[in-house]
Amino acid sequence: MKMVKKRYLQVLERILYHLRTISAPWAVTGSLGFALQGVPVQPHDIDIQTDEKGAYEIERLLTEFVVKRVRFASTKNIRSHFGVFNIDGIKVEIIGDIQKRLDNGTWTRPPELRKHIHFIKLEEKNIPVLSLEYECKAYRQLGRKDKADLLKYWLSQRVSLTEDSHE
Repeated sequence: MKMVKKRYLQVLERILYHLRTISAPWAVTGSLGFALQGVPVQPHDIDIQTDEKGAYEIERLLTEFVVKRVRFASTKNIRSHFGVFNIDGIKVEIIGDIQKRLDNGTWTRPPELRKHIHFIKLEEKNIPVLSLEYECKAYRQLGRKDKADLLKYWLSQRVSLTEDSHE
């Protein structure tokens, strides 16, 4: 948690407050999600992954912060219901029903987020994050070898530390 600047945690707390009534699954992903789980990275924005319904529900709940409205967007390798927000000077990106293009040109199905979400306890608040194992696979699928390798290394260190503590 040392890697996360206080202002990111303050914005995250505001997001938690605004999303307290949301019914769709959602989780912090990307560098902030990594840092919240102990990976030594410095976040530069806040990424939130959800499903299609959740993306538009989050937009409604965060309407005062909208920079770019949620809409279906696609690049060569990725597509989702995507929107950009600015909360207290921090860029927040919403990614709903993300799909990745496979080498054969087909698209993956959107992930079943509930299977990959777990909660980090921070100052009496439960913060939903995507598991690092899921993130590692997702980054590898996107061809982001550097991030996938970082997560794989960190996960292997965490496992060896856990094994050491049981001896």
